[in-house]
Amino acid sequence: MTMEGGGEGGSRKVHDDEHFEGVEIPETAHLISRDSWFQAAFVLTTGVNSVFVLGYSGTIMVPLGWVPGVLGLIAAAAISLNANVLIAKLHEFGGKRHIRYRDLAGHIYGRKAYSLTWGLQYVNLFMINTGFIILAGEALKAVYVLFRDDHVMKLPYFIAITGFVCALFAIGIPYLSALRVWLGVSTVLSLVYIVIAFVLALRDGLNSPARDYSIPGDKTSKIFTTIGATANLVFAYNTGMLPEIQATVREPAVKNMLKALYFQFTVGCLPMYAVTFVGYWAYGSSTSSYLLNSTSGPVWVKALANISAFLQTVISLHIFASPMYEYMDTRFGITGSALKFKNLSFRILVRGGYLTINTLVAALLPFLGDFESLTGAISTFPLTFILANHMYLMAKQNKMSSLRKSWHWLNVCFFGCMSVAAAIAALRLIAVDSKTYNLFADL
Repeated sequence: MTMEGGGEGGSRKVHDDEHFEGVEIPETAHLISRDSWFQAAFVLTTGVNSVFVLGYSGTIMVPLGWVPGVLGLIAAAAISLNANVLIAKLHEFGGKRHIRYRDLAGHIYGRKAYSLTWGLQYVNLFMINTGFIILAGEALKAVYVLFRDDHVMKLPYFIAITGFVCALFAIGIPYLSALRVWLGVSTVLSLVYIVIAFVLALRDGLNSPARDYSIPGDKTSKIFTTIGATANLVFAYNTGMLPEIQATVREPAVKNMLKALYFQFTVGCLPMYAVTFVGYWAYGSSTSSYLLNSTSGPVWVKALANISAFLQTVISLHIFASPMYEYMDTRFGITGSALKFKNLSFRILVRGGYLTINTLVAALLPFLGDFESLTGAISTFPLTFILANHMYLMAKQNKMSSLRKSWHWLNVCFFGCMSVAAAIAALRLIAVDSKTYNLFADL
């Protein structure tokens, strides 16, 4: 593969021997086309098995119950895989390699769609990062409570500590491809807290009396929590930044990304399923939204799990913040050595400021399940399902049968309705929780 052209203001042509054609790549300050499909698969798997998995027993299974919960997770996986494959196949469309979600939308629809997609994606990633900071703060607090349950240190303090550590990590890792060895560390940390949570929940379940698996709440609240849980289902599998991850993959980018996706939705999902189902089986409708709070066991074991959860969250957050970092670095021409004074000071100022805002929002409104629901409703549904199907329809409509066109239109309409319903349900949850908890609540 050879490159020609380039420069700060232009685009580049990549000549791929397999395709025998030039593919134009937008200018970016970050490295692209460097990673194997396996590294991309670990990026995706890190997102699937992030600390959010410790909440799915409570935020998905409790509102849905056994049969809808299990079937919902399986169906959401199949639908999500299909939608992500559609996006991956459009990565090299119209003679260009679309390394950002907004680039693809702008190429198909125009400038207004570019801005709208960037806005939706920003909201999606911002809220995911906020959720990560909340979870990491809860993990740190759980460690503290294990050794000193004196209520001196509150959750907002631990959220502030989390934000500071995440900022240090963001300053030290210049771009997504630079994670490399950290993805291995993340995998080990994920396995530590997932295995510990699985074993402790399994032991508790074997030693506990019969559990209550009925869906809690009155008829009206059940309707809203069920709708909210459907947003959590799609939130579990989707990053909202697939083109940005695919940008890091070596040519042939489409073929390699499909390999990464198949890995994510097979082997990569197994740990999530294991801990989600065992957690709900062990505690039933009383399962906590953070599973380690429900488990009993040796203090040092629970402390290890919570510390692992905290550290893994720092790495996961960096993945979901990378599109914002790439935008700012490219916008202001931050290229060259990551250790140059200009580049280092820019990362300290900009990334530190971005994460400060994240941390403030996390401390103000630490309602984790609500964040998942609202994120799934207003951004994950539109980005992953509505846009994916409609963009593919627009790009390939001349090559599609009437049946396939009808299928994609059905997806667009169905997920449009689901997005509206889930947003209403999530806003209701936030309104209810806002009456229950104060700002800077110590949950």
